[in-house]
Amino acid sequence: MAAGPGPRICEGECAVLKRGDVFKAVAVLRRRKIIFEKQWFYLDNAIGHVYGTTFEVTSGGNLQPRREVEETTTDTKEAGTDNRNIVDDGKSQKLTHDDIKALKDKGIKGQEIVQQLIENSTTFRDKTEFAQDKYIKKKKKKYEAVITIVKPSTRILSTMYYAREPGKINHLRYDTLAQMLTLGNIRAGNKMIVMETCAGLVLGAVMERMGGYGSIIQMYPGGGPVRAATSCFGFPKHFFNNLHEFPLSKVDSLLSGTFSTEMLPSEFEDNAPVEEESNGLIDEKQASIQETEEESITATAMEINQTEEQETMDINAEDVEFKDNKEKDNKENVREKQRKQWERRKKLIEAAALLREKNADGLIVASKFHPTPLLLSLLEFVAPSRPFVVYCQYKEPLLECYTKLRERGGVINLKLSETWLRNYQVLPDRSHPKLTMSGGGGYLLSGITVVLDKGKSDSSNLEALKMEEPSSKRCKVQDLQ
Repeated sequence: MAAGPGPRICEGECAVLKRGDVFKAVAVLRRRKIIFEKQWFYLDNAIGHVYGTTFEVTSGGNLQPRREVEETTTDTKEAGTDNRNIVDDGKSQKLTHDDIKALKDKGIKGQEIVQQLIENSTTFRDKTEFAQDKYIKKKKKKYEAVITIVKPSTRILSTMYYAREPGKINHLRYDTLAQMLTLGNIRAGNKMIVMETCAGLVLGAVMERMGGYGSIIQMYPGGGPVRAATSCFGFPKHFFNNLHEFPLSKVDSLLSGTFSTEMLPSEFEDNAPVEEESNGLIDEKQASIQETEEESITATAMEINQTEEQETMDINAEDVEFKDNKEKDNKENVREKQRKQWERRKKLIEAAALLREKNADGLIVASKFHPTPLLLSLLEFVAPSRPFVVYCQYKEPLLECYTKLRERGGVINLKLSETWLRNYQVLPDRSHPKLTMSGGGGYLLSGITVVLDKGKSDSSNLEALKMEEPSSKRCKVQDLQ
């Protein structure tokens, strides 16, 4: 059976715009102006098309699906043997900026402008075939307004963040993230603990790999979790049903057994009297307003006629109704705030219950904080024989973490590795490493947890190992003595 068309672009979803090697995540909304790579357009016409479709920006910012046109190679057949006689003095192109602008104003498309540039170049035919291809590619990138809309994924979003805003994800490179997912054995049905300050990118990668099955506990510093990159994935709602969050500030109390769910009682106590006081103030204000209204009505009854008296009474009735509506709005706001606080407290209790079980299937740490105290405390919640991975942009904090774990015990197969990546240009007769490559992709510390027996000392363990030696070895030692 032939595979059907892929998922389609829908309104309200998140999509990624692609032009060359540049990506940008946007929300698909109608009549919303998008500016990307010096082009502005609307996504209205893209809705309903399959992801991966390439569009051309037409007049008025409209997107039209691009038709595949066979490129004419008649002009590129004639090529020089080398570029030694070509001088880049800026005089080889006959078309000026004004001429190109005039062509654009006439509505001539980018492909035709590129063809005109080739025809008006005095040195194009003298260039080698490789140089001609490079020239055409460069001019197409500049003058052809072509946009491809792709579906968000871990690979695309990590590439986008690393290229545009690497500081927000602690310079976590996409190949390093891939190694983290592999070393952490992320799979459907796992119970994972994730501690990251990478704008939610690592969390989104774990959620995508798990596919909505299993549970994730996100540890967060500060007032709440950051999930800016997670929202770009466009996960369905049921993916978030088993996503829990727990503050780092409460980890020590949870480990020591002093943790209580009294996280928000002060807020509740503050709100209750405020509501009563506000209601009392509103009642008093209404009483004073009614008194002044009665006095004004009696005064006006003596001075003005009956029609004017009726008008003032109508206005006063509207004022009282406005006050009542305002009072109802205040009560609803307080109730809504209380409801959100109860929900937050309920989620906190659920996350604490999951952590207390201390049977997590893995731990992923990628944060700007020092990894040693984080790892030593969070490993308490991980079951034995489970993997853990720690990412850090620098080597020294992970070296200290490695030493502490060796002293502490309870872990095996500890590895500290540096990820290395080189991009290659793969083209016929000219495949070579690209000149611009990433300097470093950070460092990873990985290992596997085991049962930490705190009762026995190292010396007793050594004695036990000696007793377990084969009898033949013991005999040889005795004979030598």
